[in-house]
Amino acid sequence: MLNAKPPDDPGLRVAFEEALAGYHEGGLPIGAALFHRGELIARGRNRRVQDGNPILHAEMTCFQSAGRLPPSVYREATLYSTLSPCYMCGGATLLFGVPRVVVGESRTILAGDEWLRSRGLIVTVADDPACYELLQRFIAEQPQIWSEDIGAAGTGGKYDHVHGANPCVTPHDPSHT
Repeated sequence: MLNAKPPDDPGLRVAFEEALAGYHEGGLPIGAALFHRGELIARGRNRRVQDGNPILHAEMTCFQSAGRLPPSVYREATLYSTLSPCYMCGGATLLFGVPRVVVGESRTILAGDEWLRSRGLIVTVADDPACYELLQRFIAEQPQIWSEDIGAAGTGGKYDHVHGANPCVTPHDPSHT
């Protein structure tokens, strides 16, 4: 199916397997895996299409699969994702205190990598050919679903969305309450 061989890194390989499963289900081929001290503790894939739920990104389903874990486990964990985590998934990663993220590829879209680094996380981009090839195949086959998932970032090449003059301050508009 793909020209590129699966990732060599065991953690990224699990995330890629999840992405491939999502692809075969008709969903976005993005996968994630959570490891603690070298042991797999959770895995997940993007399920937005399959479940009709906009927050079920791969990292979120991975955290959901992990269940309740003590903070000490998260502080020693590594999150693997086949694509750069968005700000929602990056925020969850920060909230749980996961210190390391391994990204399969960020050529398709560079999301929250620099933001996560600015918050003290170690973010490693593997630039894995299989992760890239699978997502590019999906985008070519189903551009409308990709555009729905990632919005203007997937079609315009820009991930940061600015609302108003100052992106750090959102004025309150009483008519929107």
